Amino acid sequence: MNLQMFLLLAAALFAVGLYGALSQQAVVMVMMGLELMINALVVAGAAFWYFLTPDAPDGQIFVLVVLAAMTVEMAMGFAVTTLLFRAKDADMTDMAAELRG
Repeated sequence: MNLQMFLLLAAALFAVGLYGALSQQAVVMVMMGLELMINALVVAGAAFWYFLTPDAPDGQIFVLVVLAAMTVEMAMGFAVTTLLFRAKDADMTDMAAELRG
């Protein structure tokens, strides 16, 4: 595979994630769309690292840091979603609109 194929894969993942984040009303589905978009960025970053500077370990460190940050972000998002559902019985994005502060 070449760089263009990996970038095409990343673009497809990002497009599917963007569609999922914008078209869904369930909070969990919106978060899954955001997860796909972040995964697309990781694929693109790893592809650029592999094809431009494969000898330097900078790309691997970047991918690991992004994956760790993504894990923490999704854990916090699901925790907030769980608390929102328990407190207000809201699982849709329009039900959570009253939480503006």
